[in-house]
Amino acid sequence: MNQTSRNQGWAITAAAGVAALLFVIGILNGSYLALAIPVAIVTLFALGLVAWVGYTIATIQIDADVSLEAGGDEGSQDGDAHEKPTSSDDAASNAA
Repeated sequence: MNQTSRNQGWAITAAAGVAALLFVIGILNGSYLALAIPVAIVTLFALGLVAWVGYTIATIQIDADVSLEAGGDEGSQDGDAHEKPTSSDDAASNAA
């Protein structure tokens, strides 16, 4: 780890300490904003995560398995005959 990363780490730590001190001072003074601002930030962050998950689920594209679309090979006694070879199978056949 270089010195720049350490300096950034200490700067983040100091900023968190200052923010915590300001929060405690605001609570002791009875400030509504001392509670409202952090709650709003956390709430908006959580809603952003929920929106991201929803967007990801809505826009994901998965190719359906061909054997499932065609009715599968449920009656087949040899289930391995229809499987696609894996990359390790390809490497073994190419080595031979």
